[in-house]
Amino acid sequence: MSRFFSMLWQTAFFFSILRITAPILFAALGAVVSEKAGCSNIGLEGIMMISALFGALFAYWTQSWLAGVIAAMLIGALVAFMIGFFALKLKTDIILAGIAVNMIGDGGTQFFLYLFTGMNGNTSGLTTAKMLIPTVRIPLIADIPVVGEILSGHSVLTYAAFLMVLVLWVILQKTPLGLNIRAVGENANAASSVGVSVLKYKYTALMMGGALAGLGGAFMSMYYSQSWNVNMVAGRGFIALAAEAMGNHTPLGAMLSSLLFGLAQALSIRVDGLPGFSSDIVSAVPYAITIIGLAAYAAIQKTRAGSAHRIRAPKSAR
Repeated sequence: MSRFFSMLWQTAFFFSILRITAPILFAALGAVVSEKAGCSNIGLEGIMMISALFGALFAYWTQSWLAGVIAAMLIGALVAFMIGFFALKLKTDIILAGIAVNMIGDGGTQFFLYLFTGMNGNTSGLTTAKMLIPTVRIPLIADIPVVGEILSGHSVLTYAAFLMVLVLWVILQKTPLGLNIRAVGENANAASSVGVSVLKYKYTALMMGGALAGLGGAFMSMYYSQSWNVNMVAGRGFIALAAEAMGNHTPLGAMLSSLLFGLAQALSIRVDGLPGFSSDIVSAVPYAITIIGLAAYAAIQKTRAGSAHRIRAPKSAR
């Protein structure tokens, strides 16, 4: 047990929390944007898998990690547009469209990998140094004891993920684009009555969310695993949906929830193999945290709804 507690206070543990949180945060922010427009995109898992593959492939073809990241964003936006087309144009249930994308991400990516490269299972044989997202040493902060070891030396996308929290908040709260997205999500009929194109902003929100999830996929294949592998996303898209719900559909809340899940995953990785800890139990920790968190969120929402109903109810009905 002493080894367990000593492990918790190592700077490498806190460093790993931020690293593990980044892809979850990207996808959670993507879920926030989609939800603000009234579109529940449960296809984040599949979008991350597809973007991770094509990000790695484009990085290999161009020998540029930046080209791979851009390609992953574009592919993510394209897949999200496809979900929107089936749900908004063809009137397919958006949940079913998301499930279909998740299935493509699970099995279709293996077909695409073989189609374009003739390889099976992973792209490790293609990986070169130019394909990998670089890390950044932050001047001054890197020289601060403890703090520098935790905050400096992360990948470019790790910092981008946390910066995107502020950027997305500004977009949603301070710009006409964000106002229209929120208006469409809160009351589409009212937004339409004042000339706002409901379909336009739903598509826009879905594609923004898909691009963010694509960044999460690029992070996984071009930094975290340093290649694309089967099932590499490992449920992070679904965890991101939970983080978005627990975060009350706000960028800041999504970040805090993502950090919680990042902590759970980092903890499960660090304690795996320590004496007295079963690997089977440890591997279930992140998913147990997800279930507990969603249960807590549902309970809070139910309490709030009950309080709001009592406030609105007339005195004669009380």
